[in-house]
Amino acid sequence: MEPLLKFMRHWGAPVAAVLFFALWCVGEAGRMGPWPGLNVWPGTVPLVLMTAAIAVSVWQPIVSLALTAILLTGQFLYAIPAMYSNHWPIYIGSFIALAFILWTAARRTAVAAVSANAVFIVAMTFLMISWRYSYGVGWFRPLYSGDRVALQVHGWQLFSVLTLIAAGCAAVGLALKLYQERGSLFHARNIAQAGLKEAEVDLIVEQERTRIARDLHDVLAHSLAVIAAQADGTRYLSSDQPKAVLNALENIASSARSALVDAQRVIEGVRDDGMVTPQPRLSDVAPLVDRMRQGSLAIDRSESGTPVPLTTGQELAVFRIVQECLTNALKHGGRGTAVRLHFDWSGPGLALHVASAMAPDGGAAAETDGGVRVGRGIPGMRERAHLAGGWVTAGPDGEQFRVTAFVPYGLLPAAAGEVTAAGETSAAGTSTGMAAGLAPGELETAPHGEARPEAALRG
Repeated sequence: MEPLLKFMRHWGAPVAAVLFFALWCVGEAGRMGPWPGLNVWPGTVPLVLMTAAIAVSVWQPIVSLALTAILLTGQFLYAIPAMYSNHWPIYIGSFIALAFILWTAARRTAVAAVSANAVFIVAMTFLMISWRYSYGVGWFRPLYSGDRVALQVHGWQLFSVLTLIAAGCAAVGLALKLYQERGSLFHARNIAQAGLKEAEVDLIVEQERTRIARDLHDVLAHSLAVIAAQADGTRYLSSDQPKAVLNALENIASSARSALVDAQRVIEGVRDDGMVTPQPRLSDVAPLVDRMRQGSLAIDRSESGTPVPLTTGQELAVFRIVQECLTNALKHGGRGTAVRLHFDWSGPGLALHVASAMAPDGGAAAETDGGVRVGRGIPGMRERAHLAGGWVTAGPDGEQFRVTAFVPYGLLPAAAGEVTAAGETSAAGTSTGMAAGLAPGELETAPHGEARPEAALRG
């Protein structure tokens, strides 16, 4: 059924026009005169116009209505012969064209077609009853009181007949239109239901993957963090142990932190299809800054020192911290907020400084620990920096909101950071403590003078 309707929607009007013309030629073959007959038959011009109106009703509905109007106007002006009693049904061609228009045309065109055919029916009624034109087409008893009396007596009858014929044709067109719309709605509903089922399955799978990733992160992160903290603590408390033992403890802590960062990166990068998406690198910071500048942030970026290669996990942490800072500046400060971004490579690690102007209502401080609420941005930055072996501080500083992050370049060899016999900690040891994720001020002095990472031991 659907293929047939699809064919009729595009080619039904030309086929109907051919049938309309052929049936009239067959029906009037005996009254058209000698062959070919059309050249002398008075109904030839109306038949051709109505046939053309049907043929173009789908492709050019306005032209179809215009052809009917031309026919009626020409008959009013006596340019086209009026309808005789044996070929007045040629007018039905206008109603057939109306059916195709209502089936295929847009709503506005369909309303125009209905309105135009209502006017056509009035004109056809007058032309068929008036003594000046068709003189009742042989249906009605002649009335010699003029057109007014004839229309009052017989007009409503003929008008009703033509209206019923037009309504029947229009009903067929509307029925076909509604049938196709119903089929389209059913098809769309089936597609929507299938999409909902697929989305439900995908949601269940995603929830399960999220749960597994969360569980894996909790177990793995906790275990590796404990291993790194205990290894660092044992190394500081066992400075009198042989050098090989200290090197082994340092390697254990370094490997645990590196595995923790890599595991975090892999877990966060898992897509729905189970593949690992490319993670941002430090080189992606510049395009990020350019995009945020296009978002109306006035960013002043600067660097000092010589850049040092970072691990993949550390580069990801730096990128996410910068991204979070710029997003918060735009969110809380609005368009046009001034942001200063500085990368300092001159120390034992990368020091990142981000300062942005706060909104007049202090909105930028809403995510600080002392604010009304604590958002996810700052704790997330601290977690990323911690996993990269560094730390983050954030909070209001006068009229600005300042974020400072430190990411160490990596652990130095054990010999360079060895604790001396006199109990003094070398500069390499301090760098190691910072690489373990300790913020400044968390190194405490033991009774023998060596530096003790109390926070690491408590982990």
